[in-house]
Amino acid sequence: MGRQGDYPQPGVPLPRSVTRRGLFKTAAATGVAGLTVGVLSSCNSQGDTTRQPTVVDSGQADYVIDPTTNESNFESVDLPLTDEKSYELPVGVVLLPGDEDWIPATSAGSSAYPMVKASAFSVSSGKLVDVVEEPRSKDQVTTVIYDVCCSNDAFAWVELNLITRSWVLYASSFKKGELTGEVSTLWKADANYDPPSLAVSGKKVIWLVMPSTTGESTEESSYAYLWEAGADDATVVVESPGRFATDPAVSDGVVTLTPRVRADEGVYYGATAYSLDDDLSSVVDQLVLPQTVKPLNATRIGDVFAVSIEASYSTGGLLGEMGTYIGTSDGSFVALSREPSAPVSGKDGLFVVKSQASYFVVNTEDRTYAVLQAVNRAVDYGEYPARAGTCDTFVTYATVKDQDTGIPASVTVRTFKV
Repeated sequence: MGRQGDYPQPGVPLPRSVTRRGLFKTAAATGVAGLTVGVLSSCNSQGDTTRQPTVVDSGQADYVIDPTTNESNFESVDLPLTDEKSYELPVGVVLLPGDEDWIPATSAGSSAYPMVKASAFSVSSGKLVDVVEEPRSKDQVTTVIYDVCCSNDAFAWVELNLITRSWVLYASSFKKGELTGEVSTLWKADANYDPPSLAVSGKKVIWLVMPSTTGESTEESSYAYLWEAGADDATVVVESPGRFATDPAVSDGVVTLTPRVRADEGVYYGATAYSLDDDLSSVVDQLVLPQTVKPLNATRIGDVFAVSIEASYSTGGLLGEMGTYIGTSDGSFVALSREPSAPVSGKDGLFVVKSQASYFVVNTEDRTYAVLQAVNRAVDYGEYPARAGTCDTFVTYATVKDQDTGIPASVTVRTFKV
């Protein structure tokens, strides 16, 4: 089926006054309930495509821990985060990054079907609610809730058919733990396109549609879309001539995407911060990575980028080495040479970086660091963050083993004042 309906070829935009509502009639005929939005063509720039890649020597980095001697260059101090609250949730709950009080979660079904429920967790109250208890698809036996994202005002989720690999993206208005508006079908596609990565902030939903690396559409461009809860139409906001490198990351009014840039010269990814206030029509800043270097995560915190590189490359200088880098395109970076596994959080020069089972809490202003240890009896990989980017309250969750049996028995959520 590919993209829904008679979708035009990439690079051939529709007139701005024309929507694709007519292209979604198949969805209505097959019983997918709810409003199906159209799409307006309004594709924005990837950023400054003439900006030079940032290639700096590894000797120019301000390392928190020297990678050659393993000695500290920053002063070790007591943990600057203030421990606030702790909650216990049922085993199987997974929290996902969110930037408001209600954050997305998935929880295990009470039986084989549904396997997964789309849920939401209130950081302030510790309340966990099941928002979508089973897939909306008629092929319920083979379809699962695959991903979820939310804010205080909007809720989005992806349903994936495990047999055909086709998927549908739904969204709705959301308030106080409940869907409050009509459910909208934002997008649907077959196995030639990967399930979309999502970000939700306020009433806005951002998602990426990218061709699968093994399907029939590998040569197509990828696109970022934006929809506001209650609207009839979504908008194409960014095109990437190839796959985006990272999930969209919302932080303090900006959305960081990593489209391919300088495509006529090779494989370059540009960590690009777009203004959410004007629906990603303007670029706040951009960091072009060295050739072939693909970041794992990228977000904007304050006036710097926090970029994670999960592999070491034979070229590229500092940013071609595994680690987490905090800085800008002028080449000034604070570096932590540890294998990254999650996005960075923080504010005002204080950054929380996951490292195996614990976190480094790095203050780039006074050149200090502390370690946040995982909760007692956490499983091997410790706690994971439920925040990404700028935050006042840092949130973690971890599956915890029973003291007597050693079997995972609950999920502990902790919050810290940044």
